[in-house]
Amino acid sequence: MSPSQLAPFINAASNEEAFIEQEFHAGHEAHRRQVSPPPVASATASSIVDFWRNAGAAMWFAKDAGFDRDFRERFLNAHEAAVRGELEDWPVTPHGALALVILLDQFPRNAFRGTPRMYATDAMAREAATAAIDAGHDEAMGELRLFFYLPFGHSEDVVDQERSVALARALGEPNLSHAKGHREIVRRFGRFPHRNPILGRAMTAEEQQFLDDGGYAG
Repeated sequence: MSPSQLAPFINAASNEEAFIEQEFHAGHEAHRRQVSPPPVASATASSIVDFWRNAGAAMWFAKDAGFDRDFRERFLNAHEAAVRGELEDWPVTPHGALALVILLDQFPRNAFRGTPRMYATDAMAREAATAAIDAGHDEAMGELRLFFYLPFGHSEDVVDQERSVALARALGEPNLSHAKGHREIVRRFGRFPHRNPILGRAMTAEEQQFLDDGGYAG
């Protein structure tokens, strides 16, 4: 068969391949939309607490890019709403109060890892945690009450660190030892040295030696 006779078949095959590729990408995009995280309208306090509970200790303190991305995509809008003060009704219940603290304290540490934004809402988190503890909400959340206490352990103020240790006593080990370790760092340096590069702070020789010797690095 001559080239001119083959041309219609070649063109038909090319068109079919193009159609298949187009359909594949369309189907992939439709699937991506189906499995995309819910918008903020459906990011309820319960959905945040359930997500965090189901993640478990294996992910709570791990550095996992996939988990960070999933957390960010699901709840970024809710975090930003919390920052704007739009979730003021959440803290009336234990679940709502915990969800708010998670959005302000834990979420940034995953979603904005390695950037100053990790710590931008720490003060808001401590304020929310203080109100929740004063209301007794921590007593209703079982093992998850730890996350009402961590905002104080994340502070670079020694007064907050003392409160962190006092709260951790009710949790026992290993939480109490972790809280004491954080307190000692802040007592010694007045801050967490591992944050210096992230926040653009100059590192002292003593701080660098502490990190070089295997001191807490976040």
